[in-house]
Amino acid sequence: MNHYQAEPHSTTGLPESLYDRIHQHIQKIYSDNTAEITTKLVSTVSKYNSHFKCQSDTSFWGPDDILLITYGDSIRSKDESPLLTLNTFLSKHLFELISTVHVLPFFPFSSDDGFSVIDYRTVNPDLGDWEDIHRIADKFKMMFDLVINHVSRESLWFYDFVSDREPACNYFIEYPAETDVSQVTRPRNSPLLVPINTHRGVRYLWATFSEDQIDLNFSNPDVLIEFVDILLGYIQHGASMIRLDAIAFLWKQLGTSCVHLPQTHEVVKLFRTIFELCFVDRILLTETNVPHNENMSYFGDADEAHMIYQFSLPPLLLHALNRGHSRYLTKWASELPELDDNCTYLNFTASHDGIGLRALEGIISPKEVDELIESMHNFGGFVSMKANPDGKDSPYEINISLFSALQGTRRGIDQWQIRRFICSQTIMLGLQGIPAIYIHSLLATENDLHGVELTGRLRSINRKQWDNKELDELLNNPDTHHARVLDELKSLISTRRSEPCFHPSCSQEVLNINDGLFSFIRKASDGKRYLLAIHNVTANNQTINIQDRADLSDHTQWYDIISQQTIECILPMVNLNPYQCMWLVNQPQ
Repeated sequence: MNHYQAEPHSTTGLPESLYDRIHQHIQKIYSDNTAEITTKLVSTVSKYNSHFKCQSDTSFWGPDDILLITYGDSIRSKDESPLLTLNTFLSKHLFELISTVHVLPFFPFSSDDGFSVIDYRTVNPDLGDWEDIHRIADKFKMMFDLVINHVSRESLWFYDFVSDREPACNYFIEYPAETDVSQVTRPRNSPLLVPINTHRGVRYLWATFSEDQIDLNFSNPDVLIEFVDILLGYIQHGASMIRLDAIAFLWKQLGTSCVHLPQTHEVVKLFRTIFELCFVDRILLTETNVPHNENMSYFGDADEAHMIYQFSLPPLLLHALNRGHSRYLTKWASELPELDDNCTYLNFTASHDGIGLRALEGIISPKEVDELIESMHNFGGFVSMKANPDGKDSPYEINISLFSALQGTRRGIDQWQIRRFICSQTIMLGLQGIPAIYIHSLLATENDLHGVELTGRLRSINRKQWDNKELDELLNNPDTHHARVLDELKSLISTRRSEPCFHPSCSQEVLNINDGLFSFIRKASDGKRYLLAIHNVTANNQTINIQDRADLSDHTQWYDIISQQTIECILPMVNLNPYQCMWLVNQPQ
């Protein structure tokens, strides 16, 4: 499907309820001039009416939906643009396996590998151009980042602020240097207010993440209108999904934590309303690396994000495989609530960022978190810190390649790295939701310490840029761990895509059978077919005893869709080798 071609609206003009629905949101965000703001917003939306799609005969997602996370230049060739190289790699290795490609911010930027955007409407010429993006959108659905909280200090908006020029001179948040910001929740340990030399002298601007990433002032409605226009421009260019980067920090109000404020949630609801009325098949994903319950709040009442990241999954899964027990992982997964049909999780084990630790708050003791960090240090990893209101720093994320993180357990390096790694991906692929695989997990990339030395940034350890020729040679050699992992993951992905029990809306029941195992049941919508997923998270043989479950032990024969073997259960027990995984169905298709 050519996703960036216009999709004619079924009627002329705008949906009748658009003004009223938008106005309801605006009244909750702003106190003044709400009718005028609403009129401007509706006018902005109307510019894209040739792309409206208000009817859809398909659901948002299915079992074949699997997402790849990658930078535009994760693979580079000497003689072509990185986006063209990426397109070739996707076509060669992942066509008809991956449904959606998340190309991390591909706009001109000044820092943070793309997340300090200079120009939201232009493709970084070092990566390619819009035609390169459209070529990928011809074959895959695409997710774009809306880096909404902050902008680069090299942007034209920032230069307008420095020069005191309209309109962007009012796009930023300015406070005196001595302002008390101690209550503000911080994801970093850098100063929150940074000095800026302007034509009016030194001014202090709000910068949540770094002195190069200056926060935008959404209390100015012109900023919101500008970002609605950017958002809809991305849809015009082929975006099927929009990732709202760092959305939790959007609204600022002194005297509060400045995270998850009601106005922030209302902005997400506004975007959802625009999608529901005008772009019904587009999906909103919120990126909120915060404790689990806070993260879940972005579903709202099924009226905010369609999808949220499962931020607790990566550190809990890493902890389970590092310690050799699934106690915390099982408890957390068993307490996940049932979701509305139009809401689901994005499950992942690794991404361009580190493995977040805030999601472990209230789940794993600080002592065990410290022990996990120590183990990751032993495997070549680092830890990034954040500032707390008491003035002290605490761990924020572990910076490490997931493949390197799983080279051993808390006892040290062992021979089970590949099996342990494949186990981590198998668990992620089977859980309720949509799986997202980072390209460096797909390629079993190890710690890039050279990248850390070059950039001075800890996150570079997991952002390697492969030379395409070198990578081809490794993938063409079946004896390399890169080829072995890629081949196994491609097989698992293919198996998952054809299994109806893995539809994101199919139910999930987590079993608490044995601390050495992580197990759950997924049931197909017909109520007849179900899948028992069993994963050995230890370096020892494990046995699962299902005799206390009549609905399971009544079956004397199962079919493992991973190994494609029939499992005879004369006794209601199944044996698993170290890190072995089984997807057992009660009936072959």
